[in-house]
Amino acid sequence: MRTAIYIDGFNFYYRAVRGTPYKWLDVKKVCQQLLRPEHQIVAIKYYTAPVSGKRDPGQPIRQQTYLRALRATIPELVVHNGHFLTHEISAPLAHPAPGKPATVRVLKTEEKGSDVNLAVHMLNDAWLDAYDCAVIISNDSDLAEAMRLVREHHPAKKIGLIFPRPGGAAARFAHPSRELTQHAHFVKHLGPGVLAACQLPDQIPGTTIHKPAAW
Repeated sequence: MRTAIYIDGFNFYYRAVRGTPYKWLDVKKVCQQLLRPEHQIVAIKYYTAPVSGKRDPGQPIRQQTYLRALRATIPELVVHNGHFLTHEISAPLAHPAPGKPATVRVLKTEEKGSDVNLAVHMLNDAWLDAYDCAVIISNDSDLAEAMRLVREHHPAKKIGLIFPRPGGAAARFAHPSRELTQHAHFVKHLGPGVLAACQLPDQIPGTTIHKPAAW
């Protein structure tokens, strides 16, 4: 079964690996661990955006080091970049003081492009017959319509969902999106145990790429 993997990088990062020692992750190995043997991985598409480093100057270097490690390790992987958009907005205060302004001006930063790119590529790949099964790693309900359209217009194709599940106490309250699961043929839960078992080597063989010290 030709299987294409679509990874929503930021959704995955914030739901599964942020604040953990598992950021140096071999995403292909994760998929091999969770999927059945008949799944032949023909493509892994990773959707992200370059971080700015305004709050943490080392963050862009760590991100680019990780993406270089993935490219050097996984020949099927292609990275698709979106972008960040920062703009000033008015936001209401949760508890405004009497006689004081009820709103403040704040800078809002949004990651743009990743979910749209993922949805469009998954649909286009279905029409191109590039896979028999599409597997989405995300819990973003905005992807539900693309999944529905693939199922409606390509009924022979399968859709899988890998749900990034946080560790610790938060896992009790984390559930896969109902909007996504209703269009998936199968759902797999990705927890800390699989993350721990699927780490890249500290130095990528045949390269000078090393795991960031902060990770």
